[in-house]
Amino acid sequence: MKRANLAVVMTCHNRRNTTLACLHALYEQTNHCDVYLTDDGSSDGTAQAIKAQYPEVHILQGNGNLFWVGGMHLAFGEAIKNQYDYYLWLNDDTFLEANAVSELLQIHQNLTEQGYSDSIVVGSTQDPITGRATYGGAVKSKKWYSNKFEFLNPSSVIQKCDAMYGNCVLIPKTVVAKVGNIDTAFVHTLGDLDYALRARKLGCQIWVAPGYVGTCTKNSIRNSWVDTNLTILERLKKALQIKAFPLKSWTIFCSRHSGLFWIFYWFLPYIRAIIGYKNLALSPTFSEDVNQTNS
Repeated sequence: MKRANLAVVMTCHNRRNTTLACLHALYEQTNHCDVYLTDDGSSDGTAQAIKAQYPEVHILQGNGNLFWVGGMHLAFGEAIKNQYDYYLWLNDDTFLEANAVSELLQIHQNLTEQGYSDSIVVGSTQDPITGRATYGGAVKSKKWYSNKFEFLNPSSVIQKCDAMYGNCVLIPKTVVAKVGNIDTAFVHTLGDLDYALRARKLGCQIWVAPGYVGTCTKNSIRNSWVDTNLTILERLKKALQIKAFPLKSWTIFCSRHSGLFWIFYWFLPYIRAIIGYKNLALSPTFSEDVNQTNS
């Protein structure tokens, strides 16, 4: 397979060692790539360390308030200007296995040969300690009363899905030409799901690669909007914060993707914040292990 013209799109904030470890695993890949990384106002020397160890990385500076969507939008937009064949979204806490990138590219080439060139390919990740699946593709809940997207466990073959979590996502230029950049109507969450759903409305498809492309630890439930150790009022306040379901972003998402009765679905996360999760194993976002913390 000929070498792909690939841009890797990343954003980071105050996780210097984690970001450097991610870049180390990325540069161990066999495929040449250009890296576009937004350093969103880190105060721990992340940008300086990257410049010292990986001077070829294109670093864009944020003000500390871009969060995931804003940081990715900035880096993605800069990469798009240079018209690459492929773009890889990569979270800075995702550590790729050897040959992960080449495998994703090969999958897209195979899909193209089958007539599915407008396809996004999603890589799944697993917990480095437990081996449990953490992030990847998602499918719409079959429950009529839910607009949730549930994690799709990877198998030994590629699988079609409805949406994805943006930890490791390969997007070809044909999809970018149709969908464009991540929508800054969102701030931290929902931007990846929205991108997937907009892509599908435009005739693109989303596929989950077989197996796992790397490791990534799930967010801890501790101190989150589903932490039942907090009071109901505290959980509701957290549910409205930027990293959960802020009113403006959640309203846009629901009205855009949840049909005529979207207002019914709009209430669901806030109701969930009140009653809590009965089974956190079903959560696509949180880990049951409250002792986990991000590096």
